This record gives sequence, C-alpha cells and structure tokens, in this order.
Amino acid sequence: MKPGCWLLGLAGVLAVTSSLAQGPSPSTPDADKSAPLDSAAVKFFETKIRPVLAEHCFQCHGPEKQKAGLRLDSRSSMLRGGESGPAIVPGVPESSLLVDAINHGDVVQMPPTGKLPLQPIADLTAWVKMGAPWPSEQISVRPTEPKTASYELSADDKAFWAFQPPANRLLPKVQQTGWPKTPVDHFVLGQLEAKGLEPAPGADKRILIRRTTFDLTGLPPTPEEIAPFLRDDSPDAYARVVDRLLASPRYGERWGRHWLDVARYADSNGADENRIHANAWRYRDYVVAAFNQDLPYDRFIVEQLAGDLLPATDRESRNRQWIATGFLAIGPKPLLANDAVKVELDVVDEQIDTTGRAFMALTLGCARCHDHKFDPIPASDYYALAGIFKSTTTIDRYDFQNHRSWTERALGDVEDEERLQRLKAAYDEANEARRLNDEPNEQKKFIAEMKKVRKELAAIPVAMAVRDGSVADTRVLIRGNHMTPGPDVPRGFPRVLASDSRPPIGDDESGRLALAQWLSQPDHPLTARVMVNRIWKWHFGEGIVRSVDNFGRLGERPDNQPLLDYLAVHFVESGWSVKAIHRQILLSGAYQSATPHSALRIPHSAEPENRLLSHMNRRRLDAEEIRDALLMVSGQLDLTIGGAALPPELNIERVAERGKGQGEEVISRAYQTKRRSLYVPVIRSGLFDLFQAFDFADTSIVTGRRDSTTVAPQALFLMNSDLIWQASQQLAERVLHGARDDDEARLREVYELAYGRPPSSRETARAVEFLRAYEHELASDGLGVNERRRRAWEAWCRVVLASNEFIYVQ
Repeated sequence: MKPGCWLLGLAGVLAVTSSLAQGPSPSTPDADKSAPLDSAAVKFFETKIRPVLAEHCFQCHGPEKQKAGLRLDSRSSMLRGGESGPAIVPGVPESSLLVDAINHGDVVQMPPTGKLPLQPIADLTAWVKMGAPWPSEQISVRPTEPKTASYELSADDKAFWAFQPPANRLLPKVQQTGWPKTPVDHFVLGQLEAKGLEPAPGADKRILIRRTTFDLTGLPPTPEEIAPFLRDDSPDAYARVVDRLLASPRYGERWGRHWLDVARYADSNGADENRIHANAWRYRDYVVAAFNQDLPYDRFIVEQLAGDLLPATDRESRNRQWIATGFLAIGPKPLLANDAVKVELDVVDEQIDTTGRAFMALTLGCARCHDHKFDPIPASDYYALAGIFKSTTTIDRYDFQNHRSWTERALGDVEDEERLQRLKAAYDEANEARRLNDEPNEQKKFIAEMKKVRKELAAIPVAMAVRDGSVADTRVLIRGNHMTPGPDVPRGFPRVLASDSRPPIGDDESGRLALAQWLSQPDHPLTARVMVNRIWKWHFGEGIVRSVDNFGRLGERPDNQPLLDYLAVHFVESGWSVKAIHRQILLSGAYQSATPHSALRIPHSAEPENRLLSHMNRRRLDAEEIRDALLMVSGQLDLTIGGAALPPELNIERVAERGKGQGEEVISRAYQTKRRSLYVPVIRSGLFDLFQAFDFADTSIVTGRRDSTTVAPQALFLMNSDLIWQASQQLAERVLHGARDDDEARLREVYELAYGRPPSSRETARAVEFLRAYEHELASDGLGVNERRRRAWEAWCRVVLASNEFIYVQ
C-alpha cells in the first residue's frame, strides 16, 4: 500500500475518525413554507424587500386590491400567484414571474409607471434566490404608514416578557438537594424534575479542564496544567482552575473576540469601497483589555457609545475613551455613494441597528421605513434615535470625487489633531491635482507628494472614533425616503422601554451620553438580560433565549426565564461583573455535566434539543480556536499581545487599487503570522481561508451566534491545507527531538498535547504498527532511515490533528 493510502486509512489507528462528524445534509425548504430565519435574513427583508413591495406593489396587489388576482403582501400569496401563475419560485429567480416583471421582460412589465432602479431589482432578485425568506406570517402585522403622537402602546405591548424588568427569582425547590453546586443548578434541576428527567453525571476531570480551558482562553490545556488538576482532590480544585484561567491574559483575547463578533469588527470597510481600517486594532485591543480587567459592563456600554463625552483625568484615559467609540465607527460604510444625505442616513441606520441588536437584542432598524411590523417600535421612535446619531460625526468627506472616509482622532495633543487635518487636506489637494493632470511628469510629482504626505500621516497615532457634530432633531422619513419628510420628532429612546417622565435631551448635546446612561440603568428590562444570555450561549452553545440578537416577538421565548432573570439580577448586583457570571456558570453542576456517550443513556425523545440542559452539549471549536490549537500543539504559537495587524501606511487604501493589489501582498503576509488568530486581519469580502471554511462571523452585522456547518471542504482543508502540513511537520519535529526516548512515550506526548489524554494500549499498538508499515513503504523510494522516520511521524501527526477529537470539545 502506498503511503498516501496509509494516510487515508489511518482512521483505524485512532479512536476517532479523520473526517468531520456527519451532520444533517442541507435541505430545501418546502415550497409553501418559510425556513427559520436568521437575523441577517430578517434585516435584509425588512430593509430591502418589504419597503420596495410596499411602495411599488401593494397599491395594486395588496389587501385592498388584487389586479389579475395577484396579491404580493405575503409569501403564501406570492407562491399561490394570480392569473399568470405563481409570482415566485423560491431559489430560482430566472423562473420567477416577479423577477421577469421588474426586469420588464417578455411576459409583463412592472411597475407600469416605469422600471425600478437597478439596486431594488438586484435586491428582489437576490431575495428570491436565497429562498424568498419572509418573517413569520403568524404574528400580527402592524400598519405600514409611520405615526408619531398617534401611535399608542397597548397593554399587550407593554406586557411582553422582554419589556418587563427582570424579577428577583427565588430558588426553585428540588428533590435532589445534593446535586446543585450553585444557584444556577436549582433552576436547571427544577425544570428537569418537572419533566421527569435526570441530570447527567459529572464530566471526567480531563474532559472538564479541556472544556473549561478552551471556553475561557480559546486554547487547549497543556500537560503541565492538566497533571496538577488530576492530582488535586480538594473540593475547590476546579474553582482554582477557573480563577487561574480568568486571571490569564489569554482570557481577554478569547472573550474579547466574542464581543468583536457583536461589534462587527473588521480591518477593512467592505461595502462599496473595501478600504483598509489600519487603526481598527486599537478598538480590538481596548475590548481585550476591558475583559481582562473585568471592566463593569455598564461602564463598557457607556464608553463605547459616548466615551468621548466622558470626563478624563489624563491623556491615557481620554485616549482609551475615544478609542472605545470605535464601536460606532468600525461598521461598513457607503463611502462611494453620490447622495450625501442618503450616505449619512445609511450610516445612522447601521449605528441604530447595531446598538439595538448589541445591547437590547431588538431589531430597531426595521422601523426605518415604517412602524415595526412586529414589535411596538414606531418609525417615530426610530427617528428619535436617528436624531442622536445624526448629531454625531462618523464620516468625513475625503477627496474631490466625493469619496469619503471615517472620522479619526489624533491621540496626541491639540497640535497633532491640527497636523492631522492639515495633512489630510494636503493629500486631497495633491490627489485632485493628479487626477486632473494628464501630463506624466506632473502626475509623478503629485504621486510623490501623496506618498510623502501618507508617510507623515502614518506617523501620527490615530484612532477610529466619533465626535459630536451639528446637534439637531430630525424628521420621520416616509418609507425611509429623505425626499419625503414627515413631522419632526425630538431625540429620545423607544417608548415601550423608556419612562414617559424622562427629561428631554438638551439642545447642546447629541444625546449619545444620555442614551448610554439609559441603556446601563440597573432596571433596564433588556440590557443585563441580553448580556448574560450571550455569556450563557458562549458557554453552552445555545442561549437561554436562542435568538440571542432578537428578544422581540420574532425571536424565541426563553427556555428558562426564571434562570435568565436570576442571572440578570445577579449580574447587576455583582457590579456588572462579567467574571462573576462566569463563576456562577462554570462552577455549576450543569456546566460540569457530561456530554452524551455510549455509557450515558439519556432519553433523547424526552428532550431532543437539550433545551432543559439534561447534559452538556458537544461543540466544534471556532475557526480561531482550531488555528490557535494547531499552532500551540505544534510549538509555533506566538503569544505576543496586541498591536497593529496592518501597517498604518495602508490606512484608507483600497484592498485592491485598480487591480494592482496595493494592500493584498501585505495582507497575504499578515495571514502567515504565528500570532493568535485574534491578530490575523479581518478583511471584509476577503476573509482568511480558514475563517471562511469554519464559519467565521459575518462582519457586516451583529453576530451573537455563529453558524456551525458540517461540509466536506472542512475535512479536505484539515487534511491538505498548508497550515495542517506545517503543524504536522512541527509537531513531529517537536516529539522526535524532545525529551522522550522511545516511540510509545512520544505517542503519549502527542495524545496529551492534542487531546489532553493518554492513548489507550490499543491505540498505541496500532499507531506503532502504522509507523513501521509507513516507513517500510517508503524504503522502496530509496530514502534514508531518518527521512523515512520523519515522514512517517509527520503523516501520523497530520491525521491526529485532522481528527474529530482534536476539533471538538466534549
């Protein structure tokens, strides 16, 4: 058998398979049924599709009139169609009459008043292609036209569970009084016992330390960390492990990355102009430090929304607070659009949507064009918030062609800020002269001037940040169109959550600080709940509310609301300490329970989705964890903390400038770093290949929950990528030239590094057999003994690292 065949057959050597675990194959939704929607699909429909249908279609094909028997105000009506047949074929735009009509095809031309602009046509086509997702039609839909003072909140609106403050819950009484380890367990066990279910037994200590170390640091435990825990039989042995990991700087890197998903962090703009955010790293490092220092979450909110408006005792604290407002600045921005008013409104919309989803898990952006269809958020409430963000400067005009850039603030003194603005103006002037002058020598002169200015700009430390701009209220825009303004609305907050007696925002302030302080009030119904739910999800794989970014009527209801409320109240009482919530969760019996295996029999039919937490969920490592673990186990990981991912000279450059790829070579080199994946550049519309393969966050929107797919390319990537080959070579080199002096000891070292456990005697015997057979096959190629041995160990290490056991946590 050839060596390559031995590699593919090595699954028998290990107690695991070298391919990924089998998951359910994707299926096409039934033609008459919408698939469950994620937040991105809902947002796309509500912001791109429903407004177009409402403005251009419902008058003739809505609830009051159905020309040609066609109604277009629901998905089921579209599928049923009219006299010419179904209006859409989900997933097949080329066969959909709606798409043909809006393109003014051969069958019919709609709207009859004239063809739609290109963007709505593209949006409707994309919507049909993605399966025509339409939020649930079972939930009552509100009127389309926005109202202001006439919008009345009903008692049912106010009574919705998410809009009521968390109650201070008493611990449920349980029968198995010896099982609970923390108050969390009383809530979990109470529900299990009510259903006649038993909690799973505790996990093995090796499994537990591996689970906890990955959860808190994103890295595997070392043999040197595992051994003392196994020897320690004291009652607080595990608690000391938790405290050690929470005190590690690696903790902030792991949990900071979770928040960066929510904050839609990236090192480039994406959208219409994929320009490099060379200074975004400062916000990334701010987030990491905030988690490591256990910055109270209420302060974390205020600094990100209004840090520039807070008093500062010195330059360091001032800079940190400015950098924190990068939260509002780092989202994708429309830098090329010619309509300056629309650009401003699109930026405001992105900030409202992000703020709503990140801190309140509400889809506020759905109220831009009409009163929210499902939640009690009128368009007037949306534009009350819009006035706050419209009074904030996030984007500046950058050059004479109407290109724009994000606002930046110099982190030095006043002279640095003035110099920054002078250099930007000089760059604009040279760039304009270059574009208007066709003489080659003159162009070279201006290009040289631009390079000189760019070098001087790079020497000034700056941060992506926002500042208060021209303060003013705004108007409701009918159907979101700034050409059709409605009544004025004062700046404020969603009425269903805000007290009617709250004083108005002052004429000399944007309202960002007031918004941040309102969000961080101890009695806010959503803020604490949303964050503890995110923490729970990042530990258990699912939130107590599974729709972690949507607590509205389209979101899921809590699986255990008393537990959610208890954690939210405890969160506030602890001083908004994230680490305190970690301890409550990690020290619980629920977290320390075993995952299902052959010896653990759990009645699957009683709880198929494990919503009551009868056992721990198995999870696949995130993309970053896979890469970091590969580098760490093979001895390559560089643990340097913080710093720029890309050189400042590339700031505001396109990722690919006119096909020359000015930033691409630098980005490609940055992808080769041996530092943690947190420090690999995140390029919108061009992610690092491993990130793409293993379900990295969508950096354009708030992502509190990443997808977790199981597809063949992932297994192929793990078997054939350069990263895997290099890690295999380095791991083989590490054990062959290490302190172990025999093969069985080396095999044990590899297992302990990769899996946190020793191999069984059967695994050892089969691995030794494989190594010998592999070396024997290579002998026919005329290779020397040492070379044959090195290649055999590399092949064996490669399959160890590509196995399920390596990339899954029990």
